[in-house]
Amino acid sequence: MNARKFIAASSRDALKLVRVELGDDAVILSNRKVAEGVEIVAVAGAELAHLSETRVGGAGAAAPRGNRPAEELKGRADRQAERPGKLSAQGATQAATLGARVLEASAVREGRDTSAEQQTLLSEIKTMRNLMQEQMARLSWSDMQQRDPVRGGLLRDMLNVGFSPLLSRQLLEKIPPDGGLDWLRRILGHNLRVATVQEDVVARGGVYALVGPTGVGKTTTTAKLAARAVVRYGADKVALVTTDSYRIGAHEQLKIYGKILGVSVHAVRDTEDLKLTLSGLKHKHLVIIDTMGVGQRDSRVAEQAQMFDTVGVQRLLLLNATSSGGTLDDVVKMYGGTGVIGCIPTKLDEAVTLGTVLDVVVRHKLTMHYVASGQRVPEDLHEVNLEYLLHRVFKDVAKGSAAFAMQEAELPVFMAGQGGALKLAGGQYAL
Repeated sequence: MNARKFIAASSRDALKLVRVELGDDAVILSNRKVAEGVEIVAVAGAELAHLSETRVGGAGAAAPRGNRPAEELKGRADRQAERPGKLSAQGATQAATLGARVLEASAVREGRDTSAEQQTLLSEIKTMRNLMQEQMARLSWSDMQQRDPVRGGLLRDMLNVGFSPLLSRQLLEKIPPDGGLDWLRRILGHNLRVATVQEDVVARGGVYALVGPTGVGKTTTTAKLAARAVVRYGADKVALVTTDSYRIGAHEQLKIYGKILGVSVHAVRDTEDLKLTLSGLKHKHLVIIDTMGVGQRDSRVAEQAQMFDTVGVQRLLLLNATSSGGTLDDVVKMYGGTGVIGCIPTKLDEAVTLGTVLDVVVRHKLTMHYVASGQRVPEDLHEVNLEYLLHRVFKDVAKGSAAFAMQEAELPVFMAGQGGALKLAGGQYAL
């Protein structure tokens, strides 16, 4: 099996030489900088396949004793590095797979487990495959930035304002040649769901529970929604309920809001108590339930959801705009369910960027009913203005902390580790 050496001014040029000489299934064995530029050592994929057939075939042949298969494979690999040689991510995977099959087949023929030397060699082959795949990903992204700097710049901006690599890649793969920031805003706006006038909880009326982790602003948002309803329908048409019997002063805080608004406030402890309370509030236009704040992984989250499902209460999930994307994903997963009809992003005034919370809303296909941006009741509860939100998202690019801002040169390295997570399972976006 003959390896070949290719030297060019850049990795891109060297890879072109490899593809021309050895084909697309070639496997890169090494890649290093030299005085002339970049040196790539590669081998044709057909030769690896031939090696595998030679090793695994011939069932009737007597198997050599000792560790000869492992020694031969290792010896050939050492000799290849001294002679010229090619690459692709697919070829790297083929190399590791074929090498593993050679070692495993030889061990089976000899009727024993793989030796320590074979296990070590197998581990080295797998490590080589991972390194090759990462190098290919870096080269691919570097090539994309050179060919399409606008798209590369948009990707960097999306990551810097909090959008996930998953959503960023999904959207930018569809960008037209003349697409830019305006196109991106339009597509994001098309995929952000906003409650219609008919879906507005204040106008439609009914019973709704506000759920979410501790400190997301449920009690304050409850008062804000109640105040909107009082202005429109009167205090006698609105009632407040709290299930928060754990937090000290929680009931008292809601009672203060109720007294200011002139609406009744009721406390409940369990499912039967909630049923009884709601049966006495059937004449109300709007009943809002403030819930206890617990971490999304607390067992009481499931108990609370079961209670509301039993009574038939729909829920609005509050999302803290200052939280990380991973945390918000976890919140949606744990608090979500068929009873959740939408969300209300909160603390927009405290968030440096809004890309993260909007990313979660898009990927989980949540409907935004309102947004909250402060503590004032009811002034700091606003109807959703997509044009304003998307303007603020990309306006915040320059405001991000320098320590967390990704530079152009760092993008290929970062995206090289995202290959396994870039395909959204079943996710479709409107373009």
